[in-house]
Amino acid sequence: MKNIRLTKQFTLEMAHALEGYDGKCRHIHGHSYILYVTIMGTPCNDKLNPKYGMVMDFGELKAIVNKHIIDKLDHALILCNDAVLSTELQQQYGSIILTDYQPTCENMIINFAGILKNELPATVKLHSLRLHETATSYAEWYAADNK
Repeated sequence: MKNIRLTKQFTLEMAHALEGYDGKCRHIHGHSYILYVTIMGTPCNDKLNPKYGMVMDFGELKAIVNKHIIDKLDHALILCNDAVLSTELQQQYGSIILTDYQPTCENMIINFAGILKNELPATVKLHSLRLHETATSYAEWYAADNK
């Protein structure tokens, strides 16, 4: 068998604040995030299958990641649900996502991995994720490190 890794890049604009943090990131601020999703599998060897030669159609991977991550978080403000927010503020600005974790790059990538592992087809496995918070700072998650 020949396992192949495929990677698709996604971008999203998102703001967050780190409640209780002792630096500037305690304030609401935004990032242009870049998410790399890498899957692994064996190319389809059924010549009658329209996906012959593919591990997974990039369009299918894009649809899954967009539906479960990008469409929900792009242009949103993500805060730990301990943050004090009024109903009026949520109504005024709309896309405020409250999480049960501190919205660091590290915690977000762990959350993304949990989501994607459950949404990918059985024929592929999530291999790794990389989430760039800035051009020079990123977090990585590898399935092999999390068995």
